[in-house]
Amino acid sequence: MMTRGFLPLLAIVAATGIAALAWETDGFRVVTGAGARQLSIERTPLLLPDVRLVDQDGHAFALSSYKGRPVLVDFIYTRCPTLCGVLGDDFHGVLQLMRDAGAGAPLDLLSISFDPQNDDREALQLYGDRYGAKAPRWRIAAIADERGLAELKQSLGVVVIPDGMGGFIHNSAVYLVDARGRLVRILDPDSPPQLLADALRVSLP
Repeated sequence: MMTRGFLPLLAIVAATGIAALAWETDGFRVVTGAGARQLSIERTPLLLPDVRLVDQDGHAFALSSYKGRPVLVDFIYTRCPTLCGVLGDDFHGVLQLMRDAGAGAPLDLLSISFDPQNDDREALQLYGDRYGAKAPRWRIAAIADERGLAELKQSLGVVVIPDGMGGFIHNSAVYLVDARGRLVRILDPDSPPQLLADALRVSLP
């Protein structure tokens, strides 16, 4: 039988444990490494490497060419049967919302392939046509060299693992880069209005 003194003690221990968990998880906001990284980026934006890319029209450009405008970035491979379709639909929805706004929002979209061996210009064009992507507002691009791709993936925390069947297992996120070329938010794929609203909270210089 529990004594009268045990229940208050149990309550104190439980409260202490909950308080400690809240402290360690920033008020229960962090439950995974990905959540911790999201918070870290929000607190300390990360300047991204200035990699070189080639878009679906064969035009070369640098990531730094977006400076002056915020850009939403996702990572895809054009043969992806699952997550990339969700990301493509999200970006198509954001694009449509900007078109409906008339003059258009000061925001660009960039989908980067992490499968340069298979995603040549034709594959990038077909992916773009599937979702109504037109450069320069929405570029579907491949990074010009493997080193640049590896560096950018590491900076953004993009995880890509071959699945042994010719495809990839990868995380899905949308990366918000501000007008200064800094990663400022890591967003979960969500409704297009929410993605657009989050992007437009980033003030231009």
